[in-house]
Amino acid sequence: MARLLVIGSYNRDTVLRVARFPKPGETLAATGMDRFHGGKGSNQAVAAARAGAEVTFAAAVGADAAGVAARDLWAAEGIAPAPIPPRDGTPTGEALILLDAAGENEIVIVAGANGTLTPMEALAGLPGAAIVLAQLETPVEATLAAFEAARRAGARTLLNAAPAQTLPPALLAATDILIVNETEAERLAGRGGTPEALAAVLLPLVAEGVVLTAGATGAHWAGRDGSRLHAAPPPVSVRDSTGAGDAFTGAFAAALAEGMGIPAALRRGVVAGALACRVLGAVPSLPRRAEILAAGG
Repeated sequence: MARLLVIGSYNRDTVLRVARFPKPGETLAATGMDRFHGGKGSNQAVAAARAGAEVTFAAAVGADAAGVAARDLWAAEGIAPAPIPPRDGTPTGEALILLDAAGENEIVIVAGANGTLTPMEALAGLPGAAIVLAQLETPVEATLAAFEAARRAGARTLLNAAPAQTLPPALLAATDILIVNETEAERLAGRGGTPEALAAVLLPLVAEGVVLTAGATGAHWAGRDGSRLHAAPPPVSVRDSTGAGDAFTGAFAAALAEGMGIPAALRRGVVAGALACRVLGAVPSLPRRAEILAAGG
């Protein structure tokens, strides 16, 4: 099986359950609190491993209890960490998540050790990788260095441009496949519009194609070769959408690493994303390969 390198973040998530999101200046009482493993990079690495990929993960964590818990998680999931030392004096990343009664969320992140990942460290897990996947919770310069090196090595690069932010053209130019939701697509495109219209603006910026995820309606693909696809998810009862995007991205990347084409990978991603909405918390919700296949992925 071809190896997948994920470059990204680990956060310790604190989830506060609320009946609704507070208005500016308003104080609400939470109805409950939970703590979970999180971070887009770690979530996607776990999602890919559970979907059947051989995963190496390049991430920076602190020399604290949360950093130890992160490494324990990766070991339990069969993920090989890149040789990156824990950060003395810099805490592991944290995220505060508000989760309302409808399963929607609002998230605030403190980068911590995630912000210290260097270009050389991002390159540490590259040898032998066929697919390199990154997000935007670690320094852009580290991702750019890894993507450019991946291109030279013949690996395929996938960028999940989340959380939404302006990106240097060089990073997009080094990206084969861009994965964005509607908010992220609008930020990069500088305009609103339909998934098709947004993809048309973004497509010339990358080498191969754009995936635009659209929540309950599934995901859209636009390829530089003129291909256009839409995959609809199976119906599920939504409890918490926190890990859905990471489940999609991890399963999609794992499918490509397995040698699947875009149509099958897109379908596998939307099935994994839908299944992740059934369970509270990001990592607990990430489905395993057997579940994905049983649901039609």
